[in-house]
Amino acid sequence: MPDTVLWLRRDLRLADLPALGAANEAAGAGAVLPLFVLDRRLWEGASPIRRVWLRNSLAALQARYDGALVVRAGPPEEVVPQVVREVGAASVHVTAETTPYGRRRDAAVRAALGTVDLVATGTPYAVGPGTIVTRAGTPYQVFTPFARAWRAHGWPQPAPVPRKLRFVRRVESEDLPPVDDPQVELPAVGEQAAQAAWRAFVADGLDDYASARDRPDLDATSRMSVHLKFGEIHPRTMLADIARAAHPRGNGATAYVTELAWREFYADVLWHRPDSAWADLREELRGMDYDEESEALTAWQRGRTGFPFVDAGMRQLVEQGWMHNRLRMVTASFLVKDLHVWWPHGARHFQRHLVDFDLASNNHGWQWTAGTGTDAAPYFRVFNPVSQGQRFDPTGDYVRRWVPELRHLAGAAVHEPWRAGDGYAHGYPPPIVDHAAEREEALRRYARARA
Repeated sequence: MPDTVLWLRRDLRLADLPALGAANEAAGAGAVLPLFVLDRRLWEGASPIRRVWLRNSLAALQARYDGALVVRAGPPEEVVPQVVREVGAASVHVTAETTPYGRRRDAAVRAALGTVDLVATGTPYAVGPGTIVTRAGTPYQVFTPFARAWRAHGWPQPAPVPRKLRFVRRVESEDLPPVDDPQVELPAVGEQAAQAAWRAFVADGLDDYASARDRPDLDATSRMSVHLKFGEIHPRTMLADIARAAHPRGNGATAYVTELAWREFYADVLWHRPDSAWADLREELRGMDYDEESEALTAWQRGRTGFPFVDAGMRQLVEQGWMHNRLRMVTASFLVKDLHVWWPHGARHFQRHLVDFDLASNNHGWQWTAGTGTDAAPYFRVFNPVSQGQRFDPTGDYVRRWVPELRHLAGAAVHEPWRAGDGYAHGYPPPIVDHAAEREEALRRYARARA
C-alpha cells in the first residue's frame, strides 16, 4: 500500500495522537513520514525564546520518532505537496486546526494537494471547538454554562500509540534557520519532559493548586501552558490523569480542570467568531475612546510604570518569556484602564514575548480583562495594581526578584515605595499615573461608549 504523510503542527508528540493512528492505518503495509513544516509567517513573529523552545522540541521529537522526522521550511502549501511527491504518498494526515490562520492555511494546502486527501483526525483540545452548543444550537456566550456542558459532554480516553509503526526513511530534512540563544535557562523540553513535569505536579502540586495558584511569589502552578501550546502533551491525557488521582484531593483538581475548561472555552469562542481574534467581541464597545500609543505604553512594556507589581510582571515576561496568570490580568488591566490603550497593543506585546502564546487564550484573556469580550469581567472591574500586589505577593518576594531597584525595601513595603524615605534611592521611577483618577476616567469612557 502507498505511504502516508503525518504533518505535525501543534502536536509535537508520539503519545495520544489520533492523527498518527489514522496515518498508520491508512498506510497499511506502507510507512508513515512524520513531517514538520517551519512556516516562516509564524517563525518570524516569534520571540527568540519561543524559537529556541521549538528547535529543542523538534530535536526531542526526532528521538521519539526514531530519527524519521523530516523538517522543511517554507510555505506549507508548497512544501507539503512537494514532500507528497517525493514519497508518492496517497494521503496527508493532520490534527484538525482551529485558529483562523490555521484553517486558511489548511484550505490552501488541501487545494494544492489536488487528488491527494488531507485527512483531519482529532483536535488539540479535549473537546473540539464548535462541538459544545446550547439546546438552541447556538454557541455559548458565557463561561459557566459552557463549562457545565463541556464537563457533561466528556471526552475520549487518551489514544494509544500504534503497535506497529513503520517510518519512511528516504526523505531528507533541511536545517532550521539560525537562532540567537536568549540568555535564559529553559526547562526541559519535549514530550517526555512534559510528561515528567506533569506527573510531578499531579503528585506534589495539585492538592494545593486552588489555594496557591494566585501567588506569583510561590512555585504553585504547573507551567504546562507551554507544553500544551506546542502539543507536547494533550489535555485529554491530563484530564485522565487528574480523574485517576482526584480522590480524595480537595478542590485543587476541580480548580485545575476549570482552568483547562477556560482554554477550551476561548478556543470555542474563536472558532465561532474568528473576527474576535484582533477586534472587540462585544460590538457595542468597539467605539470606546482610547489614547494613541504613547510613552506610557513604552513604560509599560519596559516595566517602568512606577507600580512595582505591574513592573515585576512585565520584566519577567521579557526575561523569561512567561508571566504568572495573576500578573497577566493585572498588567492587562493597567494598560487598558489606567493608561487607556486599546488591548490589541498589549496582546501583540505578549504575542512577541510569551513562549506559551496561544491566540485564543491570550487575546480573549485580554478581552476578559478589558471588558470587551466574554462575560466574566465587566468593564467597571478595574484591578488596583497596589492592592493586588499586597494581596498576592504579601511578603514582596516576587517584586524584589524582578525589580532590583526596590530590593532594599523589606516585606510589603516594596509595593508602596513612595511611602519609604529611601524608596527611590536606587533609580526606580515614581508612578506615571494616579490610579484612582484613571479608574474614574476609564468608567467615564465606558459610560460614553455604552451611551
